[in-house]
Amino acid sequence: MRLLLVRHGETPSNVDHLLDTAAPGPALTPLGQAQAAALPAALAVEDIEGLYASTLLRARQTAAPLAAARHLPVTVRAGIRELSAGDLEMRPGRSPEGERYLRTVFAWAAGDTALRVPGGESGEEALARYDAVVAEAVASGARTVAMVSHGAAIRVWTAARAGNVDVAFAAARPLSNTGVVVLEGSPSDGWKALSWEGATVEPAGESGPAGEPLDTEA
Repeated sequence: MRLLLVRHGETPSNVDHLLDTAAPGPALTPLGQAQAAALPAALAVEDIEGLYASTLLRARQTAAPLAAARHLPVTVRAGIRELSAGDLEMRPGRSPEGERYLRTVFAWAAGDTALRVPGGESGEEALARYDAVVAEAVASGARTVAMVSHGAAIRVWTAARAGNVDVAFAAARPLSNTGVVVLEGSPSDGWKALSWEGATVEPAGESGPAGEPLDTEA
């Protein structure tokens, strides 16, 4: 299956760089609405047969224009919501608390899945819920599926599950609002990332990290 993981459009908390992961979450800003409206054209070459969104309002709002353009229902699933910030909710992302959150969740992708965000979920719980929605999409028989999800969740899940994306790569590449990571594969055969915001993904270890090493994106 071809899997398109799409980050939602801009929210006020993105503008203010806050860890905002609780439901229902904020609505899109006017810019976020414009970004969502541009998604159908941005994904015009993709033969999308299934469309999912997380339960958070910003993801559902981002998916709506694509659903209308493709005449597809939106399957809403909590499993692809943002990684819970727990006790760190609404703390500035560019703070010691924000760095603690991101270092914890990227440790999950490195295999330390027993770690838990203070007052939040463990890596085992977070990856299992994301895996379940991806497995559901694969079982549907759709050849190409788009999932509107969240920045940290997309980066961490991709680093944990794609054979050619390591933690250094994902941690160094924050996703823009409505940025897309394209993968192909299956739960049984494994996943390979094809592109990251339009750039071809090299095999793990062949491309050094660039850009900001950590950036909160909830």
